[in-house]
Amino acid sequence: MKSTYLIVPFAPLLGAILCGFFGHQIGRANAHRIAILGVLVSFVAAVSILLETLAGERFNGMLYEWATVAGIRFQVGFLIDTLTATMMCVVTFVSLMVHIYTIGYMEEDAGYQRFFAYISLFTFAMLMLVMANNFVQLFFGWEAVGLISYLLIGFWFTRPTAIYANLKAFLVNRVGDFGFALGIGLVLAHFGSLDYAAVFEVAPTKATEMLDLGIVQWPLLAVTCICLFIGAMGKSAQFPLHVWLPDSMEGPTPISALIHAATMVTAGIFMVARMSPLFELSDVALSFVIVIGSITALFMGFLGIVQNDIKRVVAYSTLSQLGYMTVALGASAYSAAIFHLMTHAFFKALLFLAAGSVIIGMHHDQDMRHMGGLRKYMPITWITSLIGSLALIGTPFLSGFYSKDAIIEAVGEAAHHGQAGAGFAYFAVLAGVFVTAFYSFRMVFLVFHGKERFGQGHGHGSDHHASQGHDAHAKHDAHAKHDDAHADKDTHAHEHHGLAPGQKPHESPWVVTLPLVLLAIPSLIIGFFTIDPLLFGDFYAGVIHTDAAKHPAMSLLKEEWHGAVAMGLHALTSLPFLLAASGVACAWYCYLINPALPAMIGRVLSPLHYVLEQKYFFDRFNDFFFSGGSRLLGRGLWKGGDQALIDGAIVNGSWRLVGLVATSSRGVQSGYLYHYAISMIVGVALLLFWFVPLLSR
Repeated sequence: MKSTYLIVPFAPLLGAILCGFFGHQIGRANAHRIAILGVLVSFVAAVSILLETLAGERFNGMLYEWATVAGIRFQVGFLIDTLTATMMCVVTFVSLMVHIYTIGYMEEDAGYQRFFAYISLFTFAMLMLVMANNFVQLFFGWEAVGLISYLLIGFWFTRPTAIYANLKAFLVNRVGDFGFALGIGLVLAHFGSLDYAAVFEVAPTKATEMLDLGIVQWPLLAVTCICLFIGAMGKSAQFPLHVWLPDSMEGPTPISALIHAATMVTAGIFMVARMSPLFELSDVALSFVIVIGSITALFMGFLGIVQNDIKRVVAYSTLSQLGYMTVALGASAYSAAIFHLMTHAFFKALLFLAAGSVIIGMHHDQDMRHMGGLRKYMPITWITSLIGSLALIGTPFLSGFYSKDAIIEAVGEAAHHGQAGAGFAYFAVLAGVFVTAFYSFRMVFLVFHGKERFGQGHGHGSDHHASQGHDAHAKHDAHAKHDDAHADKDTHAHEHHGLAPGQKPHESPWVVTLPLVLLAIPSLIIGFFTIDPLLFGDFYAGVIHTDAAKHPAMSLLKEEWHGAVAMGLHALTSLPFLLAASGVACAWYCYLINPALPAMIGRVLSPLHYVLEQKYFFDRFNDFFFSGGSRLLGRGLWKGGDQALIDGAIVNGSWRLVGLVATSSRGVQSGYLYHYAISMIVGVALLLFWFVPLLSR
């Protein structure tokens, strides 16, 4: 095993240990230097490994054996191939940008060293997940990213909304992880191994095997793959386990970028792509995946239209784009899903970090209704946000276009060949193009263009911040430490959020804008330069498995491939481009030309608007049914079981019964001899007239 394989995950781990355990001793500056150095070393090693895999080098081996139980070996090992190398580079690069950005964003926070320890540890956990060569290590990384996300979302732990959000994320992910654990259990029970290579080798022989579920029999691989995908539904926030992701905005902006762009939410997409040899053998599982993904892609995009918090718009965009990736997985376009995962990581990290830059410039106000005209005050943030938004909506020749258009084409081919659920998925991804363009440029126009609306969020009267706890709430709470190093340094900096009347926004410092520029570059060009090898070359040959006879989408696209330039030129007259352009035009008219129109439409369609504002009532239903039901069950067990049955009937009832018997028997212990004589006579009479005849029968 090469030392570079060990450096990639363990360099960030070393940084996390030093910052976490010795942060106060080494100081704030040394803490961020150590953490950034660890991730930088990891990134350089990941790039070197990627170059080696391009030359054909592969590795699949054990690091050490953790335990052997009943002949089952639990190992820690690495699988290094092109899929792993791609993920390592994406994770480490985005994490490096987030680490640099954090210097400016979290400078005055009391938990500065703790935050660097958490994000470095988060990077380590994700790297262990993607480098795993067996289900044991996969599960370790899977649960580790869930645990650390809990710590990061609730980083400002004195704030009730943050505690609610991280608990919500933790519990929802446990629902998905229960299915994931069942899937791994089925793999162990029926394949006899937890090693990827051994499982994939045996998988074709299990294609027709049935699993007896009592009253029915289901195909083994269908049940196994669906259980594994339920885990992905939790981690990658797919309907209906999506509800935790928007609330994860309670964490500081840097971690929002890291979670949404390159780590936790991409784990499910990566896992399904890694398990392609299993999913390819089950059409039922693929149809389940494509339907869930299409629902997420379309209906979560609708929610982005009614959001006023800048970070929540980007969060719902993440949900929708994860739906696109999942749809690609269901259409057996695994390479297209990973390609979109990569391009999305860059432009989505860019959008989140740009949103944080806007929050800095607006002195903690996140409400887009209080912005407008920021373009001339924050030119770097504006241009990088514009690049990220153009990439997101699939503008030809930008990175998001190549991956998104490939997904749409692949789903169209799957629908044409009659895959169950693909027809609806094709409609969903096409409609999602218009929706994405509309809410993305609604955000751009409200924030950077139009009339300046500064000062409306100043003080405690902002209805938006009164109803929602986001970054601004952290500074507003007397117990929470504010996270903006570049707010006014006067005594009022911690006492209000938003610009005061007369104040103007300001561009963020270089430690914030540098990551924006560095992320904007791949958001512009990486799709153009990598689509040929990643989608239509042999980059993932032998790593991602597709049955071209049953699922020909990608092979058909390969036949029609004529180069990145031709694809971009052809797209200028395609339906997705026309839909995206229409979405931008509608946003331009509604929010720059006729800003009264959205409010009027909202009044006319008030029932629909209310449904969207309430997020389809998922949170209310979960609070009522699951949370309320759990509380009701707990109260019933407490009142009926603990107090009434155990304390009342068993404990208190037993001593009352003993007391009653003692009181009754005490009455016959009078101390008079004739009372005892009469009792003896009665006893003898009973013995003679009842018990003795019974013995004689």
